[in-house]
Amino acid sequence: MAAVYRVEGLTKTYGSGAGTVHALRGVDLDVEEGSMAVLLGPSGSGKSTLLNILGGLDTATAGQVLFYGLDLTACDEDQLTEYRRKSVGFVFQFYNLIASLTARENVALITEIAENPLDPAEALRIVGLEARVDHFPSQLSGGEQQRVAIARAIAKQPKVLLCDEPTGALDSATGTRVLSAIEAVNEKLGTTSLVITHNAVIADMADEVILFGDGRIAGRRENAARKAASELRW
Repeated sequence: MAAVYRVEGLTKTYGSGAGTVHALRGVDLDVEEGSMAVLLGPSGSGKSTLLNILGGLDTATAGQVLFYGLDLTACDEDQLTEYRRKSVGFVFQFYNLIASLTARENVALITEIAENPLDPAEALRIVGLEARVDHFPSQLSGGEQQRVAIARAIAKQPKVLLCDEPTGALDSATGTRVLSAIEAVNEKLGTTSLVITHNAVIADMADEVILFGDGRIAGRRENAARKAASELRW
């Protein structure tokens, strides 16, 4: 399978002198096209820093990130903006929906500027919200709001979906519904999906689990069979 990302010797430091923080310490990583990968590790282990660099939200101190051969570490800010706009969908712990817009209208904000977008109603159907398209965020539960955020992220049909603790603010039952939405995106659209979590249970839904510790990849494993998100409990 093709490598969506090829990461070599990736390093990220913040500050200088005695106050230097080593967020990433020489990370090497390949991510296969169409795969579901879970990045698992405690807070402060470097997971979010890596995801932000992969998504073009941050830049590396050293090393290289290739996206289908495009050297992201050599791109200027305009090129990174274009990359984010066309190729990457982001899902964060907090939903960042516009309160005065319906679910459909929140998703349409992305489709209006995308080159080959999904219809907003179709994006919402994929995440199981076809009956809630005309509801405002205040009329939706936390899990439903997060699923609207996922629909918004995938509506431009990105090459990759990057999710940073998407269930961090949710209980187990609600969280599994959100994970089922991410699973549906990966399976129905073939979108390469990376999910950051500190919750080891979520690793069971991945093709590959990447273990993080102290800015390094501490280990990797492949699941012989993915468990359905709906079966997860924590």
